[in-house]
Amino acid sequence: MGHVTAMALPASSLLFQQPAGIQPGDFIDCYASSTDRPLEEAAERAFKFPVWVSALMRLRNLLVTPFGLNTKVTSPQKVGFFPLVCRSDDELILGLDDSHLDFRISVLKQDGLIYFATWVRTKNRFGRLYLRLIMPFHVLIVRNAVKRV
Repeated sequence: MGHVTAMALPASSLLFQQPAGIQPGDFIDCYASSTDRPLEEAAERAFKFPVWVSALMRLRNLLVTPFGLNTKVTSPQKVGFFPLVCRSDDELILGLDDSHLDFRISVLKQDGLIYFATWVRTKNRFGRLYLRLIMPFHVLIVRNAVKRV
C-alpha cells in the first residue's frame, strides 16, 4: 500500500468551482498518494470499503434516521455509495446536500498523484455537532481509502 500524505488540494480542482464556493469556516481536508491507476479505477478501489466501514455506515444510518437525515442515495450515477455531481477528464466530484450539512468529495488525478479531498459546509448546530462526532472516523476512513489506491 502507498504512502498517504495530508496536503493542499491543487487550485485547479473543480471543488473550488462548485456553486456554493468554499467559505471561511467550511471544513476541507486532502490526502494524496502516488498511483499509476486511471482515475475511475482509483476511485472505485478507494470507495470499495472494508466490512468495518460498511458496518459504521449502517450504524450511522440507524442513528440519524429519527433526525430526518438522508440515509439513501438514489442518484443514478454513483461511485461507491456517493452520488456523482460532476466530472472532468482528471477529476470526479461526488457528494450531496442535506438539512444539516452539504459535502463534496474530490478525486483528482494529477502529475502521478491521486488526491482525495473532502469539503463540508455545516448549516446549523446539528451539522457542526455531527461533523465533530464523525471527524475521527472520517480521517481513519479517508486515509484507509487512499491507501487502497
